[in-house]
Amino acid sequence: MNDIGMVVSIIVAFLIVVIFLSSFLERSFHIHRETPQKKAGRYGEKIATSVISEVLRDEDVLLTNVPIRVEGKQTELDNVIINTNGIFIIEVKNLHGVLSGDEESYDWIQTKSSSGGEFYQKTVKNPMKQVKRQIYILSSYLKRKNLGTWIDGYVFFVERNCPIKSDLVLETRKDIDLAIHSNGKQTLSKKKQSAIIKSLIK
Repeated sequence: MNDIGMVVSIIVAFLIVVIFLSSFLERSFHIHRETPQKKAGRYGEKIATSVISEVLRDEDVLLTNVPIRVEGKQTELDNVIINTNGIFIIEVKNLHGVLSGDEESYDWIQTKSSSGGEFYQKTVKNPMKQVKRQIYILSSYLKRKNLGTWIDGYVFFVERNCPIKSDLVLETRKDIDLAIHSNGKQTLSKKKQSAIIKSLIK
């Protein structure tokens, strides 16, 4: 075998080993490649967290990606802001294309175009119902810890393409600022704020 043939054989053998190891690791450690939807979601969360951070004041506390489990129900909260005015959940949606649906629909329709110019549709969970469920789960969780309090929830649309008008919808930095800094339905004492924050940091 000449030198070129030997080099080719080594490269092929190396590639086979790499492919085998990659497959083995995925099966053994449940490693999954990130889907485009998850990647877009993660990117949207980074943008939203950055925007939220720009309007935070000294007394605000921002917690991100907070897992909550209570009574067999679980969720993960993208952003939770705690301050004197209360507790605020901000769910982030980075959904491209045209969305259609209303506040009470179980699912919404997302219409997108492919790189070839063809339109296609898929269903997505109604973000309004999703944030209402998050409010319920967080409220139940805090009540079990004797920290029951009013919670406001919002959905931040990175693409500003929400199909409905709703008090739950945030699209700009100003929207976020008003939502978390307007006088709310309560005034949280520093002591209670600290207790709530401690209960959410695990």
